[in-house]
Amino acid sequence: MSDNNKEKYLELISKYVKELKYGNIVLVIQDGKVIQIDKTEKIRL
Repeated sequence: MSDNNKEKYLELISKYVKELKYGNIVLVIQDGKVIQIDKTEKIRL
């Protein structure tokens, strides 16, 4: 994985963490590479 891709993933994950109040962020890794990012947001009433 190139350094450019690593920075993109870190920026995206950081953005998701900052935006998320309640929920999950799951990284799916295969052969040492991020292949999927799942974000599940819960809304508390």
